[in-house]
Amino acid sequence: MSMTMATAWWLVCGILLAVEMTTGTFYLLMLSLGAAAGALGAHLALPLSTQMVLAALVGGGAVTAWHIRCLKRRRAEPPLSANPDVNLDIGKIIEVRHWQSDGSTRVAYRGSHWDARYTGNGQPQPGPYRIREIDGSCLLLEHPH
Repeated sequence: MSMTMATAWWLVCGILLAVEMTTGTFYLLMLSLGAAAGALGAHLALPLSTQMVLAALVGGGAVTAWHIRCLKRRRAEPPLSANPDVNLDIGKIIEVRHWQSDGSTRVAYRGSHWDARYTGNGQPQPGPYRIREIDGSCLLLEHPH
């Protein structure tokens, strides 16, 4: 019994899927799409060179599209220190009673005293401020909008 090119492509597709399942990388899933495209080309009786080009274009295009999507998502997300999904203190309003001339202060928040810095322009005035980010043990504050 001889193996057809379509069968070989489907085997490659299955192997890529199996390895993807064990490693958890999404890129191998995209490459398996390319192998599936090669298998479809074999079913259509396209020459082997055309099957390979089809597999490379679909697999490579899917990998490129996925990589660009991931890069855009990373740029759109705030850093962990300013991400309210990671740090639930981000966005909370606190009251500042007085500021130092360098834009720093000590504030009472969640039962303890924190160092805080003003991140806006100009000299800050006493009043309510929003936690924009946490840098170590220092709260970075901005005017609430």
